[in-house]
Amino acid sequence: KLAGCTLFITGASRGIGKAIALKAAKDGANIVIAAKTAETHPTLPGTIYTAAAEIEAAGGKALPCIVNVREEQQIINAVEKAVKTFGGIDILVNNASAISLTGTLETETKKVNLMMEVNVRGTYLTSKTCLPYLRKSRNPHILNLSPPMNLNPLWFKNHCAYTISKYGMSMCVLGMAEEFKGEVAVNALWPKTAIHTAAMDMLGGAGIEKQCRKTDIIADAAYCILTKPKSFTGNFIIDEDLLREEGVKNFDAYAVMPGKADLKDEKKAPKEEKQLSGSQQEEPSGAKASSPIAETFRVIQGAMSEEYVRTTQGVYQFELSGDEGGTWYIDLKTESRSAGFGKPPVTADVVMSMSSTDFVKMFTGKLKPTMAFMSGKLRIKGNMALAIKLEKMLTKLNSKL
Repeated sequence: KLAGCTLFITGASRGIGKAIALKAAKDGANIVIAAKTAETHPTLPGTIYTAAAEIEAAGGKALPCIVNVREEQQIINAVEKAVKTFGGIDILVNNASAISLTGTLETETKKVNLMMEVNVRGTYLTSKTCLPYLRKSRNPHILNLSPPMNLNPLWFKNHCAYTISKYGMSMCVLGMAEEFKGEVAVNALWPKTAIHTAAMDMLGGAGIEKQCRKTDIIADAAYCILTKPKSFTGNFIIDEDLLREEGVKNFDAYAVMPGKADLKDEKKAPKEEKQLSGSQQEEPSGAKASSPIAETFRVIQGAMSEEYVRTTQGVYQFELSGDEGGTWYIDLKTESRSAGFGKPPVTADVVMSMSSTDFVKMFTGKLKPTMAFMSGKLRIKGNMALAIKLEKMLTKLNSKL
């Protein structure tokens, strides 16, 4: 269906952008790889040239272009080169994105600037530059990799700057879909679950892929959108929802590790946290010595060392809901070096709220803290840097829990 069409894809040297490119390449499409990486990165795989080789091997034609979407002239140069090479542009995929899942006080100004310039300004400028050529196409599309605009404060409180920047991309969809109605289709696509990419590896650490889906699910959903008529516009689409409508029934094929419970549980709404007050609480009836929560804290207490205290210097408080709910703590700051039920001996640096079930999963390595945080299962207040330190400690403790 996309044979002979020209796709201009930002951030297409790896991950989701490359997956969309390869899907279109199988039809014989022309792909403009507009990305920054021209030389091998020390930690991230792929360059615009290795991506080009894969695209051509898949059956497409590739045009690698060095493009930092923060630089308007680089966008203009790449678009002009694409038009000269392929005769026009039919589809724009705004995939390039910057991410920092940090609170307001922990987010450096340069990170704020990066996210706003790449996610919002980059998307806007690339769309603006491509639009004159898209309007000449028979079935033009703009597809932004951005979320539905849910104004629930939950999606802002833990990473305000990032959410603002991604919602900026979504607002481009809202505005441009109406502005160019009847001329260019403009839609947004977002995953229902975490997608395994190099960025996810950096955020979640080793083993995070077990809780993710492959980039193929986004590529298949994007293909469905980009092959629809231009009257299909102004939509905020979730990958799984669209593919179910298209007749897909088995989503195990998209899982990095098929059959993982964490993927199946995504449809369940997280339990609402209990509101706890008062300085003294009775131990919950479910918190028996042999219970999972109590056993977890017993092991943590036994494994705590001077090294953990010296390298962490943090006090963590856990507000757990559900079975064995209540307040629990880990003190890796004072000489007591303790962990257990109740309030910590000193004011906590980090307060984490989650269900007791997810807490046990997190401390036994079945649920990565980053994944829990991003999906809304874990809420964090306080020092985000110390929260990240706790995640590093968990990787050492997993074998004992």
